[in-house]
Amino acid sequence: MNANYFFLVFVAFLFTACKNNQPKEKENEPFQEKYRPQIHFSPAKNWMNDPNGLVYHNGEYHLFYQHYPEKPFWGPMHWGHAVSRDLVHWEHLPIALYPDSLGYIFSGSAVADLENTSGLGTDDNPPLVAFFTYHNPIAAEEGRRNETQSQAIAYSTDNGRSWTKYAHNPVIKNPGIPDFRDPKVIWHEETQKWVMSIAAGQVIQFYTSPNCIDWTYTGEFGEGKGSHEGVWECPDLFPLEVKNSDETKWVLIVNVNPGAPAGGSGTQYFVGNFDGRCFRTDQEVTLWMDYGKDNYAGVTWNNAPDERRILIGWMNNWQYANEVPTEGWRGVATFPRELGLVKVMDRYFLTSNPVRETEKLYRNKVDLKKLKFSGIQSISNKIPFPKAPIEITLTFDLTNKTKMGFPNKYGITLKNSKGEYYTVGYDNIDRCFYADRTHATGENFSSSFPSLHYAPYIIREPAVTWRMIIDVSSVELFAADGKVVVTDLVFPSVIFDEIGLFAENGQIEVSKVTVRELNSIWK
Repeated sequence: MNANYFFLVFVAFLFTACKNNQPKEKENEPFQEKYRPQIHFSPAKNWMNDPNGLVYHNGEYHLFYQHYPEKPFWGPMHWGHAVSRDLVHWEHLPIALYPDSLGYIFSGSAVADLENTSGLGTDDNPPLVAFFTYHNPIAAEEGRRNETQSQAIAYSTDNGRSWTKYAHNPVIKNPGIPDFRDPKVIWHEETQKWVMSIAAGQVIQFYTSPNCIDWTYTGEFGEGKGSHEGVWECPDLFPLEVKNSDETKWVLIVNVNPGAPAGGSGTQYFVGNFDGRCFRTDQEVTLWMDYGKDNYAGVTWNNAPDERRILIGWMNNWQYANEVPTEGWRGVATFPRELGLVKVMDRYFLTSNPVRETEKLYRNKVDLKKLKFSGIQSISNKIPFPKAPIEITLTFDLTNKTKMGFPNKYGITLKNSKGEYYTVGYDNIDRCFYADRTHATGENFSSSFPSLHYAPYIIREPAVTWRMIIDVSSVELFAADGKVVVTDLVFPSVIFDEIGLFAENGQIEVSKVTVRELNSIWK
């Protein structure tokens, strides 16, 4: 063999070595796959649905969640686990609870038993106590109604890093109801007892206990109230102060599937009073927490600092949850929201806004002021970072909303080079917000995904601010101080990178637009 041959072989070797040492494609990097959210919590791999066991303890926000660790589809449920110190950056921890001979580990809650009422810890080291539903798939298949679902507990004395199931589970046996699940437990200070809310068919049942172990049924709520198109799930019960008053009301959250205004699964709520035994309300209309397609099973953290009421949900819909076009993982949480309560005339409304910790993700910012336009106004050339993850805040001047020349519709559209788009707008004729997701994906995975949905809201204010959290595969709108919320998944072929404002049949002014670039929570 001559020298030229060896030289060519050596060059070929160098070329191959260099090629193999090139950085891997971005989609092969952890948390960089196509459609992978960059500012929302999602599992490292496989399936996730309902958030569970939300509790703050020793400086950490615990997030447990319904998890099937074997496949990216619903299956035998476990409790996955993650913790955060700031609600935006998350550390994945090992699985907390596994199925056993009593069944799968369905949804539930957790408390910090600081006085060790359960006796499962010590006075010096009180336990975390988790409450969950055992779902016995064999009993369900055989139609043994009184054995299908029951309530059980587990406890931890090492800050949630390991868990021991209570030796005498279940602590509440099934009363003969096939859908009897999702216990949410809180401490009721006035009666000095623990209170458990359980979804039981299409009502919420209440139980009380002095020690987290021995439970007494005290009443139920729901007959003739709210939406009953589907089964009730994942309740939550908590007090909230009414903004700008000294009044406190109780809020009962009830998730329902199906029956949501946008179709499929959604979250309704009731505002009323709770006496430690049962919830009551005079509310006659059904109120919804979110008018988008993709906010379900939301519950709040127990024991959050400064008495904040912080909620996180599962950003999906049971109409297509097992079909969304992600690979290797499936399921994502909403951005954490701080809840408030306002009174408008004689009615109470829950408000939701992104937690203040969002600021920890802020990077670059662009402010645009006094944009007056009709038709379509592109602002992409003014934004050096139009791609997700970003936050957009717009304030619309509405002082002329009842005058001639004011647009019938106005809002914002996100687009990409493939012609795909997502629009959020306000219809000044029908007096409602709307979201158009009919062209927000190049995928064809479910006929229920392309949709146009509405959020009724009569604008009385002279200006309304919209705040949008935009990730790789989701858009969340918070408008009118959080009284209007729309949460939607989107799956564009390529990330939306064009931002356009629009006003149909009239002129409008946006007094200010702020676009912020957001850092990924995984980098």
